[in-house]
Amino acid sequence: MSERSDFQSAEAELARRGFTRMVFDPERIVGLLDLLGEPQRAYPSIHLTGTNGKTSTARMIDSLLHAFGLHTGRYTSPHLETVRERIALDGEPVSEERFAGVYQEVAPLAELVDQRSAEPLTYFEMTTALAFAAFADAPVDIAVVEVGLGGAEDATNVLQAPVCVLTPIGLDHTEWLGETVEEIAWAKAGIIHPGATVVSAAQEEEAARPILERCADVGATIAREGSEFGVLRRAVAVGGQVLTLQGLGGVYEEIFIPLHGAHQAQNAAVALAAVEAFLGAGAERQLNVETVREGFAGASSPGRLERVRTAPTVLLDGAHNPQGMAATAAALQEEFAFSRLIAVLAVLADKDAESLLELLEPVVDAVVVTRNSSPRAMPVAELASLAEEIFGPERVEAAEQMPDAIEVAVSLAETDVPGELSGVGVVITGSVVTVADARKLLKR
Repeated sequence: MSERSDFQSAEAELARRGFTRMVFDPERIVGLLDLLGEPQRAYPSIHLTGTNGKTSTARMIDSLLHAFGLHTGRYTSPHLETVRERIALDGEPVSEERFAGVYQEVAPLAELVDQRSAEPLTYFEMTTALAFAAFADAPVDIAVVEVGLGGAEDATNVLQAPVCVLTPIGLDHTEWLGETVEEIAWAKAGIIHPGATVVSAAQEEEAARPILERCADVGATIAREGSEFGVLRRAVAVGGQVLTLQGLGGVYEEIFIPLHGAHQAQNAAVALAAVEAFLGAGAERQLNVETVREGFAGASSPGRLERVRTAPTVLLDGAHNPQGMAATAAALQEEFAFSRLIAVLAVLADKDAESLLELLEPVVDAVVVTRNSSPRAMPVAELASLAEEIFGPERVEAAEQMPDAIEVAVSLAETDVPGELSGVGVVITGSVVTVADARKLLKR
């Protein structure tokens, strides 16, 4: 047996910190970054929070900034296949060698912090420190950083970023962030620091109020979707959609994005406004439209209505809360002309599975319930029982393992459509973990 590579060793050591362990205490990440020489101060940042759309918006911002000639660092989570996806340089995941090298620099200092703390650094705190150090080493011109959870107490909230982005806020992670949209919005608004420019997607009134109050408290400037920027027009196109966007600096026409759904058009408007704010565009100055087109055309968002197979079409989508699933269901109806569509659904036990099923029911012909690889996955029997109440027993199948569920779904999709399979499809959804599991099986 060959020895593990430095990257595999780093990956294993990280995993021992507990992939899902959460401890909200900024002192540990601040202590580690101090020992590292505060790498997060070596570059300006765009900091993103929200309930849905953070990763897609971050990836669009990254692509736009790269098109304008900037060297970018991007930090997002969770990952689908490898932890290296979380830390991207100029749009590409860091190499195994670079990841291992940065880990070897950070790990001894992390041990010092662990020794003097009641709780060791979490997996997320470590990857945050690795990202900030990698960006400083590169070096990057700007970092695009997505929060892990919430905002105020998140490990990334050491940035004091000049541009803060808030994607739509809804109910999710209520056990950590609060029982109401307002409480969650207060937590997320914690990334807004004095003097920042805030770019906010359209929000429910409950969420908008805390954001505006936080901006007033710290002297931040806010640009809001529907007021200072937004989507003027959108049309479905082959492989995505064509948009006309109202930016902070003017109107941008004929913008193609290779992503599906009105929610991705909204994410594009937010991304454009964030980049305009960072680059200094506004009432007196518009960004170069051709460069904006180039940046959006190069954007991608794996696991967001991502097509991984044809005949039948197989789509992967990480929707895991009602807000996200509503957007996915709308896009499936609007942009895909399926004559028959089967869903494969696996969710985490703490999610609102009933609402996810209710949103899927009108747009799919049947559902195959299964479980994903997370230890927090909802048991198949429990999910099947919920599904039968909503779909009726005749439209529900169950499979204990993901490969079997996909096989059953493909078989159901092909039922009564011999020969021509271009109009049938399978959508695999319910969790980012579900998408990651399916992607490993289908993208080999």
